[in-house]
Amino acid sequence: MPEFDTALLSAEDMVAAYSRQELSPVDVLQAVTGRIARLNPSINAFALLDPDAVRVAHESAARWRAGRPIGPLDGVPCTVKDLVDVAGFPTRRGSRTTSPDPVPDDAPMVMGLKAAGAVIIGKTTTTEFGWKSPGDCPLHGITRNPWNTAYTTGGSSSGAGAAGAAGFGPLHIGTDAGGSVRIPAAWCGLVGLKPTYGRIPQWPSSAFASVSCAGPMTRTVRDAALMFGAMARWDLRDPFCLPDEPRDWLDDIDFGVAGLSVCVLGRLGFDAPFDADGVAAVERAARILAEAGANVTQAEAPLPDTSAIFGRVWGAALARLVAVLGEQSSLLDPGIRQVAEALGGMTAIELMEADSMRALAGHVMARLHQRYDLVLCPTVPAGPPLADAPVEDPVRALWTEWAPWTFTFNLTRQPAITVPMGQRSDGLPNSVQIAAAQFRDDLVLRAARAIEVAQPFDMPDLD
Repeated sequence: MPEFDTALLSAEDMVAAYSRQELSPVDVLQAVTGRIARLNPSINAFALLDPDAVRVAHESAARWRAGRPIGPLDGVPCTVKDLVDVAGFPTRRGSRTTSPDPVPDDAPMVMGLKAAGAVIIGKTTTTEFGWKSPGDCPLHGITRNPWNTAYTTGGSSSGAGAAGAAGFGPLHIGTDAGGSVRIPAAWCGLVGLKPTYGRIPQWPSSAFASVSCAGPMTRTVRDAALMFGAMARWDLRDPFCLPDEPRDWLDDIDFGVAGLSVCVLGRLGFDAPFDADGVAAVERAARILAEAGANVTQAEAPLPDTSAIFGRVWGAALARLVAVLGEQSSLLDPGIRQVAEALGGMTAIELMEADSMRALAGHVMARLHQRYDLVLCPTVPAGPPLADAPVEDPVRALWTEWAPWTFTFNLTRQPAITVPMGQRSDGLPNSVQIAAAQFRDDLVLRAARAIEVAQPFDMPDLD
């Protein structure tokens, strides 16, 4: 076995070690909880920890001893973002407006992971109702980036990003309505997959149901595919859920990209910034894909102004949240009320016009993918902001500092993945983003895996 901390093993390597009786799920859980005890006080990745994880790990260990694991993730530690229901625990959504009472049922994706044998170790922090990218919330405070705790993890899957980078197990559920899987994954050096809309069932619906997806946040692309397979299971509670895909997402992940066509996009409907580190990452990824046999070219897509479309979707969702909460809305993160006031005041006709323009954006990207298998672009415009820096203008920050490269793919419902691409000039992680046509989640996984193989990424040594 490797000499380093077993908590840092991939899910695949953990399961292989269990099958050879070289490790047990109890050993791994002890390693993970040891890291949490040492490192989490300075990071603040968890909303709560599940004390029952020890019993679940012992049950898994007994199954492995008997040679009868229940699924491909049996005994692998996993965390769940606190926007997602786990039976027996509250879902607080980072908000003082929510109930502390436990919920009765697991969300569909949690059911899928438990059925595959994953050991849920706790719920990770989120920005309030998942509304922003800096990793803080009124209920749990600031979550910090393990690479450098002066900086934010990104959000809204802030705790998942921190837990992944800190080695608190290999598998972490995030959710993504405008970049909330991909942004913290990019800033924390993880792989983050936003799948095709409807591929992973969601229930209860989020405040941003029309654009929101859940997805895996992991240290390796193969682990992302493994976790994705357990999460992507049809569930009748989500009426927009896609039928089960009768496949193993690992089957062709190592087929490479030879013969695939890749376009490098410098614009997604409006002028989004990205810095010199982002330019270097995209150029390096383009070279890697070309050297692996892909046909890589620069291209443009005649998209409408996606920032205007997303602004209306986002503004309407937050305005509705403020209205539903009524007097309790005074307890919200002030930025929610600020965005709701700035973007939420529109007529029904204006909202319907935005929905029509959203359909046009989807049509433009579908036409683009008749010529190109994959799109390559930045994930984030720059490195992470300071964790303690106040957000003075959240409307401007949405378009310039947080999500200008991610939310378009929520509007068009395409799969998109972020993968590490070395380090930035300041030593923090760099990344690129890859998208494909709707339902071609397999292609983004293949391309991300090709990049990962060509340029392996080392996580920080926090000990």
